[in-house]
Amino acid sequence: MAGKPLNNIWIKRRQCPCGDWKCYIKYEGDDQIPVESQSVKNDLTSLSSQEVVFTPYVGQIFKTDDEAFDYYCNFARKNGFSIRKARSTESQNLGVYRRDFVCYRSGFNQPRKKANVEHPRERKSVRCGCDAKLYLTKEIVDGVKQWYVSQFSNVHNHELLEDDQVRLLPAYRKITEPDQERIILLSKAGFPVNRIVKVLELEKGVQPGQLPFIEKDVRNFVRSCKKTVEENDTLLTVKRDNDLLELLEACKVEVERDGEFVYNFITDEKGRVENIAWAYGNSIRAFSVFGDVVIFDTSYRSVTYNMILGLWFGIDNHGRPILFGCTLLQDETSQSFSWALQVFVSFMRGRQPQIVVTDMDSGLRDAIAVEMPNTKHIISIWHVFSKMSSWFSLQLGLQYSDFKSEFDMLCHLENVEDFELQWNHLVARFGIGSDKHIALLFSYRTSWPFCYIRSFFLARIMTPEYSKSLETFSKNILREQSSFEMFFKQVGIAANTRTENTEEMLYLPTKTSMPMEENARSILTPFAFRSLQHEITLSLQYAITQMSNGSYLVRHYKKIERECLVIWIGDEEHVHCSCKEFEHSGILCRHSLRVLVAKNYFQIPEKYFPLRWRLESSLNLLKDQIVTNNNDECSQAFHSLTKTLFSESFVSKQRFSYVQGELTQLLEHVRNMPVSDQSISPDNIIES
Repeated sequence: MAGKPLNNIWIKRRQCPCGDWKCYIKYEGDDQIPVESQSVKNDLTSLSSQEVVFTPYVGQIFKTDDEAFDYYCNFARKNGFSIRKARSTESQNLGVYRRDFVCYRSGFNQPRKKANVEHPRERKSVRCGCDAKLYLTKEIVDGVKQWYVSQFSNVHNHELLEDDQVRLLPAYRKITEPDQERIILLSKAGFPVNRIVKVLELEKGVQPGQLPFIEKDVRNFVRSCKKTVEENDTLLTVKRDNDLLELLEACKVEVERDGEFVYNFITDEKGRVENIAWAYGNSIRAFSVFGDVVIFDTSYRSVTYNMILGLWFGIDNHGRPILFGCTLLQDETSQSFSWALQVFVSFMRGRQPQIVVTDMDSGLRDAIAVEMPNTKHIISIWHVFSKMSSWFSLQLGLQYSDFKSEFDMLCHLENVEDFELQWNHLVARFGIGSDKHIALLFSYRTSWPFCYIRSFFLARIMTPEYSKSLETFSKNILREQSSFEMFFKQVGIAANTRTENTEEMLYLPTKTSMPMEENARSILTPFAFRSLQHEITLSLQYAITQMSNGSYLVRHYKKIERECLVIWIGDEEHVHCSCKEFEHSGILCRHSLRVLVAKNYFQIPEKYFPLRWRLESSLNLLKDQIVTNNNDECSQAFHSLTKTLFSESFVSKQRFSYVQGELTQLLEHVRNMPVSDQSISPDNIIES
């Protein structure tokens, strides 16, 4: 244990946002066995209770002695006793050629020399001379080593134990590595042993006394590792301070390499780094285009350094994650989060996002309210879903699957009144009105259900596809590193990957041959166009009815969903739908598109192609990278040319293939050209 924690390990924060020390959030993949409460009750071996373990017999063959020991151990576990390794015999040629495995009550206890104390402890021995045994002998057959059972006896001179008793034998009482880490963490927090056992029982959802170990085992483990933990803490404190100093040096070096790189930090009274944050020039430029909606992910912490990791993410016009910035915090208080928010805004040159998406955290919520009063705070629905099992599966039991289904439907209701009415029905039906987690969710209700956030632009950042890609993106950054300096390099690689080159431009054929579809294909990125194309295709399934006030009712021809009201103002080419899809995602909805078609529109009005979803937004990131000496005309000319090229190339697949091939050759040719000292200016541009 002493050396293991010296590698930096990132894990998800598990403290429940309700603040109760008893609450411990479990995530998918935490347990190798799906139903932990059953596994800790029923087995610590590789065999389930339904599997039959046959009685060993003389002549039985095993490939290794370890295989034979495991087999005999499983047999003993099923039959109410445990075994231990006794004598082994070896020779110069064969090495160990005999192994003796015996019942745990085999032999007799040898009298020990009494200690020179007034009241020596008299320990009663469990050994009673039991003759149950299994002896192994090694042999070589056709050059292959194997072990066979040379002697076997299953005659015991003591009672065999029932299953609920045999699990308490020392051989079967095991504290797994995750439990060891949890015990150490609780012990360091000042929890007494009996309270640690209670916490573990609550977390695993088992009845008192049903853990695969007893309180005595926990007490012995804490005592045995106490010195090791103290030594590790000392080593880790030194390592943390040294690594943070190395991280600061890496930031200083990066400033010299990238003039737009920024970082900030604070220290304690002893001069040790407490919080640190940094951002790259590419990230700052990307924020100017795609910083309308950001995610502040604080779900990970470093086990090694006991620091909270904060990652600022966005979504680009191709639907992929962008890393805006990174911070390491000493704790998760509102003061630390306030510092992180202040620094991030200063990094982004005073610009604040319109929307910030986070997990449920009272300290973070308070900090956002103070530092970003004009920013809408949204709770990620995926963070809510990830906690449902920990909160409700145990108390609801077999009803949990029904509860989960109804809760999912509740989350996607479009009307606030419907939500609150159905919420009350849900709480009453499952009898969870007094549950603290239900109360917590309801107190956050303006931040996570769809009906409350549908009017806010979220740039499709809450879709399952983006959530999965963000998880993959984060895991690539959080690969196990030996130091913060290594982590810093990994963050730099992620932040400096140019988003416009990370996706191949795909030729997307039209599905309807409608002029508005072809026009949209030449303007939007493939990611945005696919979403709009889906809406255009579905719009053909809707009928419209004009109202007396000039608005329209739009409904599906099978009436499988609620009808929507679309307001049309012809003079301003303004269309607004009650579903608020455009306000929410920046993609015009099927209902509005159906009205435009009825109004004989062959192209979608320009204002319904948001800049952040356009192909040209990728080029906006390049503008700031061009050296400008009064060369705005150069940038405009180049930008106009590339925009026209994009538009013309998407007219047909033949044009697209031709342009793609020519651009590939042109790019290779430009890269091989020598670099001159002559600067770019309008005077030295040769216009064709």
